[in-house]
Amino acid sequence: MVGGLQAEQIAVLRAQIQRLETPDVAAQVQPEVELLGVPEGLSELLPGGGFPRKRATVCAECAALVVELISHVSAAGGHVAVVGWPDLSLAQVVEDGDISRVIAVPEPGAEPWAVTGVLCEGLDLVVHKGTGELSPTRARPVLAKVRAGQAALLTVGTRLPGTAMEIGAEVVAVHGLGRGSGRIWGVDIGVRVASASMRPRRGVLTCGQRLDARPRLEVV
Repeated sequence: MVGGLQAEQIAVLRAQIQRLETPDVAAQVQPEVELLGVPEGLSELLPGGGFPRKRATVCAECAALVVELISHVSAAGGHVAVVGWPDLSLAQVVEDGDISRVIAVPEPGAEPWAVTGVLCEGLDLVVHKGTGELSPTRARPVLAKVRAGQAALLTVGTRLPGTAMEIGAEVVAVHGLGRGSGRIWGVDIGVRVASASMRPRRGVLTCGQRLDARPRLEVV
């Protein structure tokens, strides 16, 4: 009886050891991140090809790039909000996007992050312009709203703790002007994407009125 009991215990121990040594596939599976589509050129620089929904991305204060994003998302049927950026011109959105799908909150009041959190619950892209970085305590309810919603949050001039992706951007060339006259029909934007999941990537994105009607990217 003793020998049989020992054999049974050994078998149980072996099974336990095998479970410990065998990778837990279920535990390794990460939740799939849903992405918000961006202009074709920019997608080549981003991990996965788009902005992650339910998360925040830091973006440089480059109005040309932000307006291009708003135009693209609204033209594709998405709903967008811009919080705290009263001087952002949305004229291009009227031409290239769908301005009826854009909510502008130029003066969000004393609690701008509360406004942004509510908008993140039901929209596709929310752009929040501010200054500084929120403390973890103040950021906690905002992040909870972001994770519970469907929007990709783009912060400009400010950031939330734990933001994993940052986009640097600046206008490097203007098209359409010559010898002091003409009409601006496009701009070249130097873009740099830094993310915890990949090495930094750089490219030049041409935005504005183009013959092929699509943003053009040259990766450098």
